[in-house]
Amino acid sequence: MRDEERVTPRSMAVQELIRLDGGRFTMGNDAGRKDERPAHRVFVKPFRAAVSPVTNAEYARFREATGYGATPFVDEPPFAAAGQPVVGVSWHDAVAYCEWLSAEMGFVVRLPTEAEREFAALGGRESGDWLWDGVDWHGHPLAKEIAAMDRPHEPAEGCANGFGLRCMAENVHEWCSDWYDPAYYAASPQEDPRGPESGRRRASRGGAWRHQEKFTRVNARSSLDPTFRYSDFGFRVYSHG
Repeated sequence: MRDEERVTPRSMAVQELIRLDGGRFTMGNDAGRKDERPAHRVFVKPFRAAVSPVTNAEYARFREATGYGATPFVDEPPFAAAGQPVVGVSWHDAVAYCEWLSAEMGFVVRLPTEAEREFAALGGRESGDWLWDGVDWHGHPLAKEIAAMDRPHEPAEGCANGFGLRCMAENVHEWCSDWYDPAYYAASPQEDPRGPESGRRRASRGGAWRHQEKFTRVNARSSLDPTFRYSDFGFRVYSHG
């Protein structure tokens, strides 16, 4: 990654952001679940993505600066390590963090669209189910170690995809900005789609340590009520390119 493709934080509030050039790719999977159909060509503009999900240490700085309430799992040992992804954050919590961080960084920091999250997860591949070589989750470089875990893990270099982004298919679900609609792909615009205008659940992406199978395909979609706080839900910050 070239130096000009990275943003050095103005403060220690966030990791570096890696610039992705954007482009056109195949979103969805006709052989996947019903809400992944139809597969369709989508264009996303350049954007930046944090290397890893927001950590407990990063979220703690937000809470200290703003007086924002604690997450429900913050004092439980399986979830308390500073370098672990923060969990138990609602969609609204994640948005509040982004608003605070935007002021800290001097530019807008936000949650990704589903299209941006899928493009980022592909790691430079034009399409496909997995962001590593292999036909299923066993192709992950740390498959055995992660499959045996009973809690979120600190993002490791071995979890990085082709863009250098860690934990894009395992560890914790990550909130997206979009409302979730299982039928949205049939009406999705081809240019920079941002999801339906309203809904009851917010979209999320990525695998989860809490699932029996902790890895997920790039195309797989998930969602949750935006007020809920689960121990396998976190988030990652993005910005415009």
